[in-house]
Amino acid sequence: MSIQKITPFLWFEKGAEEAATFYTTVFKNSKIKSSNPIVTVLDVEGLQIMILNGGPNFKLDESFSLVITCETQEEIDYYWEKLTAGGSESQCGWLKDKYGVSWQVVPSLLSKLMGDPARSQRVVQAFMKMKKFIIKDLEGA
Repeated sequence: MSIQKITPFLWFEKGAEEAATFYTTVFKNSKIKSSNPIVTVLDVEGLQIMILNGGPNFKLDESFSLVITCETQEEIDYYWEKLTAGGSESQCGWLKDKYGVSWQVVPSLLSKLMGDPARSQRVVQAFMKMKKFIIKDLEGA
């Protein structure tokens, strides 16, 4: 097995292990690889993420997000419900979970729709009105 060359490293004020445990309930293929009072290492769908209990010096914000690519509306609905619980919705598939991590929950179909010059502008207009992506509305654009 090869070592992951680039690893996302998230600075939390506190609660790294609690957040990692939460993510293992949201993502079926996930596990905590290691944890100590400072750093928790989490594997989510094959991506290693390190979470630091770093104190109040820095805050997470929307300038960094994790993207979840979904095949079905049911999958979008599942992640949206789980990750917005205690967090907040934004627009265009963006949300912030209860730990302050920003996520984008997007349909895999979006890149195909955006790649069609005849409809890409209509697709953009449709999703600019959405919080959670609705696949049928994107397809109808």
